[in-house]
Amino acid sequence: MATLTTPTGNAMPNQKYAEELIQTARAIVAPGKGILAADESTGTVGKRLASIGVENDESARRNLRELLFTSPQIEDYISGVILFEETLYQDGNDGVPFVKLLQSKNIIPGIKVDKGVIVLPGTDGETETQGIDDLGKRCAKYYEAGARFAKWRAVLKISETCPSDLAIHQNAYGLARYAAICQENGLVPIVEPEILSDGTHGIDKCAAVTEKVLSAVYKALSDHHVLLEGTLLKPNMVLSGAEAEQADIRSAAFLTARALSRTVPPAVPGIVFLSGGQSEETATAHLTAMNQIEDINKPWALSFSFGRALQASALKTWGGKTENLKAAQDAFIARARANGEATLGKGDVEAKGESLYVKDYKY
Repeated sequence: MATLTTPTGNAMPNQKYAEELIQTARAIVAPGKGILAADESTGTVGKRLASIGVENDESARRNLRELLFTSPQIEDYISGVILFEETLYQDGNDGVPFVKLLQSKNIIPGIKVDKGVIVLPGTDGETETQGIDDLGKRCAKYYEAGARFAKWRAVLKISETCPSDLAIHQNAYGLARYAAICQENGLVPIVEPEILSDGTHGIDKCAAVTEKVLSAVYKALSDHHVLLEGTLLKPNMVLSGAEAEQADIRSAAFLTARALSRTVPPAVPGIVFLSGGQSEETATAHLTAMNQIEDINKPWALSFSFGRALQASALKTWGGKTENLKAAQDAFIARARANGEATLGKGDVEAKGESLYVKDYKY
């Protein structure tokens, strides 16, 4: 009898991790749950700590991640956590490795595997992502350490000349190569083609570019024989440029869902959105509105993979002070709960808050 993995169809033959990849991808997008992106680089997390007057050392980084991971009820709303390499091998203050702590709560550890972006020659400052050369060896090492999914961020921008066909092609095929290598080593690849919100463009332009980019990405994934059932997509939402007038929540949600319905195969189990500098409340409202749409076919789960939009209030409340730990954890869980409910179409679609936008954002 035929199954999802036999015969393989276009997917890579002799994929020994196929069943595990499918189970992991489905578990990450379980109803009411999503991903905490805690994979900020040492430099980026340093900027976050500096904003609350805390020095960027290993102890402070440990304390911040431990605050999040030990929050009561985190497992009710968070199915997976993307880690930076330091955190993957780090112990909590009680000596328990963070990976084991997460696993004890049935939260799946993931790992950021790209090495940042470099300028793509022949373009108007566009970029491609580094890290392919030793990726197979690193994925095998990360799997042994307990990681079961990975993330690779490709970055594109919108301007009068961008994104160019060259940048779209290079980033799409980079994502596909990464995805194939991850699956060979047992890691579910989160495919992240982020179109930055920088600029003054309208929402229609973002919709058109998003459709073009996602079409190229899925062509590349097909060319690389990636098992789609064992992947997740992490796209931007379809929004106006950060310096333009913003569309209303429901219009943006509709255009996002429409762009996905035109480009993302139904074999993909879930879509976990990035927040892209939106306020905590607005990112959640967009996700709620998307899950309330009834007149667009949505064969995949629509969930979240938020960093700033889950952590900002908690970080501000904590301020690096032990006496604020419980209040900070409460603030984090409040955002996690709101986003978990948003995956079920529950919540306030009119909510607004302070923007977390950073131009040309780097992890």
